[in-house]
Amino acid sequence: MRLFTFGYGYSARALARRLKPKGWAVAATVRGPADAARLEAEGITAVPLADRGRLADELARSHALLVTAPPDAGGCPGLRALAPALASAGAFPDGTGYLSTTGVYGDRGGGWVFEASRLSAQSVEGARRVGAERDWLEVGRGMGLTVAIFRLPGIYGPGRSALDRLRAGGARRIVSAGQVFSRIHVDDLAAGLEASMARPRAGAIYNLCDDEPAPNSDVVAYAAGLLGLPPPPEVPLAEANLSAAALRFYAESKRVSNARAKAELGWRPAYPTYREGLTAILEAGG
Repeated sequence: MRLFTFGYGYSARALARRLKPKGWAVAATVRGPADAARLEAEGITAVPLADRGRLADELARSHALLVTAPPDAGGCPGLRALAPALASAGAFPDGTGYLSTTGVYGDRGGGWVFEASRLSAQSVEGARRVGAERDWLEVGRGMGLTVAIFRLPGIYGPGRSALDRLRAGGARRIVSAGQVFSRIHVDDLAAGLEASMARPRAGAIYNLCDDEPAPNSDVVAYAAGLLGLPPPPEVPLAEANLSAAALRFYAESKRVSNARAKAELGWRPAYPTYREGLTAILEAGG
C-alpha cells in the first residue's frame, strides 16, 4: 500500500509514522533538493513538484492521497497540481483526504458545531478553506474521486505543545470570558485519518478533535503543574498585545463535536482531553 502526500509537515509525518510499520510506503511532494534529502533520510520517497511525469507516475501507484498544504489566494495549490496529474495518469486512489480547519465555522459564542452546521468563516484564511473544501468536493464528484474533508482545531503533540512554550518562556494564560477552544493530539489526528482510509466515503466531512473544549488558560496552567512550575499570571485579552493573526484566533469561541467520526469510523481519541495528551508527551520525554 502506498500513501502520497501533498505537503509533508507535522500532520503528514505523524500519519507516516503510524503507517510505515504496517507496511505502507510513503511519498511526498518537495520543492527543492534540501527538502528531498530530508525526506529521503526519513525513508520517504521525495517527488519534485515540478516533475509532472514523476508526479503522475506516483499518483498512479498510490492507494491513498492526503493534501495538507493551506490554500492561497488562488485556491488550493494541491488541487491545482494534482487534478491534472490525476487525470493524465488515469489515477483513482481509494481515498483522497483534504485537511481543513474548524475555522470554517467562525465564532459560535462557545456553542457546539457539527459537520452539518452552517459555515461562517470570519477571516480571509477561513474563507479560503471554505473555498478549498468546496473545490475538492466538486472535483471529486466530477472526476469520480473519493474525497473526504477533515476539519481540524489546534494540533498539539511532541515538540509542539504548552510544555514547549513554558520551557521556552513564551507561554501566556490569555483570558477572555467564556472563551473555549477544541484541540487534538497529532497522534489522534493520524489515527482518525487511518480510520477514514480503511472506510473511505465520497463526500465525507469529519471533525477530528478531542472530547473537552477548554480555555487556553486551563491548558497552560495544567502544563505548568506537570513541569512543577507556577502557572503564568492570567492576562486579559485586551491587554495581551497580540498580533492581528492571534487576535483573529481569539475572536472565535466554539465547541466542536467529534460524534460523527466516532460513529462512522469507530475512532476514539487516545487522548480525550488535553490532560491525557500533555501527560503522555511529558512521560515520553517531550
